[in-house]
Amino acid sequence: MRKLLVEEGQAPHTAIIGCADSRAPLEKIFDALPGDIFALRNAGNTCTHAEGSFVGSLEFATGALGSRLILVLGHTKCGAIYGATKGYFDAKLGASSAGSALEGLLHDLGSVAEVAAGEMGASAEFETVAAHAVKVNVFHTISFLLKYSKSLRSQVQSGKLEIHGGIYQLETGKVEFLGPSPEQALLIAESVTAVPPSLLAPKEVAPASVRTAADSAVAPQKALEYLQTGNKRYVSGTPTAPATTQDMRKALVDKGQAPHAAIIGCADSRAPVETIFDAAPGDIFVLRNAGNTCTHAEGSFIGSLEFCVGKLGSRLIVVMGHTNCGALAGAAGTYLSVKEASETKAPGCALEGLLQGLTSVAAQTAQELGGEPSAADIASAAVKVNVFNTIHFLLKFSEPIRALAKSGDLEIHGAVYKLETGEVDFFGPSPKQAELLESKLHIPPSMSGSADAMALIGAHGVRTPQDPPMPAPAALKLLKEGNERFAVGAPIAGRIDSKMRKALATVGQAPHTAILGCADSRVPLELVFDGLPGDVFVLRNAGNTCVHSEGSVMGSLEFCTGALGTKLILVLGHTKCGAINGATKDYLANKGKARDEAPNALGALLQGLNDVAKKAEEELGGTPKEEEIAAHAVKVNVFNSMDFLVKNSPTLRSKVESGEVEIEGGIYDLDSGRVRWIGKSPNAMAKA
Repeated sequence: MRKLLVEEGQAPHTAIIGCADSRAPLEKIFDALPGDIFALRNAGNTCTHAEGSFVGSLEFATGALGSRLILVLGHTKCGAIYGATKGYFDAKLGASSAGSALEGLLHDLGSVAEVAAGEMGASAEFETVAAHAVKVNVFHTISFLLKYSKSLRSQVQSGKLEIHGGIYQLETGKVEFLGPSPEQALLIAESVTAVPPSLLAPKEVAPASVRTAADSAVAPQKALEYLQTGNKRYVSGTPTAPATTQDMRKALVDKGQAPHAAIIGCADSRAPVETIFDAAPGDIFVLRNAGNTCTHAEGSFIGSLEFCVGKLGSRLIVVMGHTNCGALAGAAGTYLSVKEASETKAPGCALEGLLQGLTSVAAQTAQELGGEPSAADIASAAVKVNVFNTIHFLLKFSEPIRALAKSGDLEIHGAVYKLETGEVDFFGPSPKQAELLESKLHIPPSMSGSADAMALIGAHGVRTPQDPPMPAPAALKLLKEGNERFAVGAPIAGRIDSKMRKALATVGQAPHTAILGCADSRVPLELVFDGLPGDVFVLRNAGNTCVHSEGSVMGSLEFCTGALGTKLILVLGHTKCGAINGATKDYLANKGKARDEAPNALGALLQGLNDVAKKAEEELGGTPKEEEIAAHAVKVNVFNSMDFLVKNSPTLRSKVESGEVEIEGGIYDLDSGRVRWIGKSPNAMAKA
């Protein structure tokens, strides 16, 4: 039977518009076989809003497939109709505009509820009106078909086609057949538009599949608009970012990246930047650490941003904090404890150094609040204060960023992501920008050589602390499976809803893996591993490096493996890495020469990676070409970062030695979309 349907095609005897309600399965209701029914379904079995696809589908069924009956089938207790009726009673049609696709659907069904209310009388109660609206809606849909399809009208006029209504009784399983619309004669006699108005509306030009260096630079305000509209799609649950294909990856490899914006976000797994802004690979250059901070040892962040706005041409930087930030909660607690102590204690690990570095933000916030605020009050208000502090750090210590901001070629905005709603509040530039643009500093203190530089789905649909810690092998398996889905273009990570966001905001996060990856916009980590918010704790900088002043990276990882209980750390490099390529070129050009102090943060970042290029050349032996050194240096750099973590963090070293935490390495291939897993560093324990 299946073979016949494939070889000879379909010829359904009836086309049915039914409700998507899972309690009303059309083939079951009519005891039908495959090939019997051409089924169209949506919430409310409606054609009241932009339903050109339904009209076109029915024209295909009655034309090419030869169906001679269309049945529009409503059902009792229909959630869409009852919701629209409630909206009519509450708002009397039009009291508020649609804020999402669902709200738009219910709003447009309001006219059905209004007709039903009029027919039932002014004293009719909600239940009575809603029940009658089911029938009104069936005929409303039939009228829409006859009004806007010349093909269907002509077939009804000739007697070739009949369109009937029906109501399925959930309680009994019986269908009440209503027959044709009482207004059919009038509707088929009218000469009206042949297609629905929604199909005649001008269409926006579809954006390119991915942004590459072949595209022109995006103006700051346009880039901000992209972020704002993308976030609105994310909040309403209507994302449009395409699944990554082989052609898209190839374009990004061949032509290079040109992200429209750079974003400094928190590594918190509940705040995945690309997902929040419904962005595709190539759209956003992302830097992340615990607390979205540049207050401590952040040479790599400044260098990464100088690379993005200089070499890649991005014209917008957004520093984005988020509500319920664990790093700022820790900093608030540290501030209050230090405030009561008789003397300041030196940090005992990188995490303590990170939190102490953020105490100035907590102190500033407490002063602005006045009185004796609690740690919770300070942490909440400090989110915005910290955003602007990070912006100030960028402007104060980066001459290239200041120059672009002065000329108007670059804008730096602040924002806060609300875990509870999914919305991003944009604050615009810092009020102190004009003052900071006069700074003469060119490199952060942490880069001056100072010795003091420092199951995938849980009970809530996302991972929270109520789920047990995930062993490293299980987490690694999830990463491998997710990457394979990404590589073949078959992601399964669903949309995050308000309940999931609420769980992440109130219960907290429990990511199964912490990832140190490159900020390159072609390597969006949550997408690469097909994960949801709450799955992975992400740290990103240009070159996924810990070879130079990386106190914040180590502190963030100590926080993740300590407070959050994560058992796996993945250091992920990628092919054709711009930072590694630049470091290799810099190494070869200056090999054997005395080096002056780097003129800016980017230069210092590249100089810090020179040892990686040198080691790669030595391991290759002979006289390798520059591109061969750079390609091998990607792997060397991954192991160097892994070694650096174990060597310089007693906390991480202890966890690795005891087997509590595992550190794995990988290299993401831009061409294939797959991660090459390179395992544990052969040097880590020896260097510990």
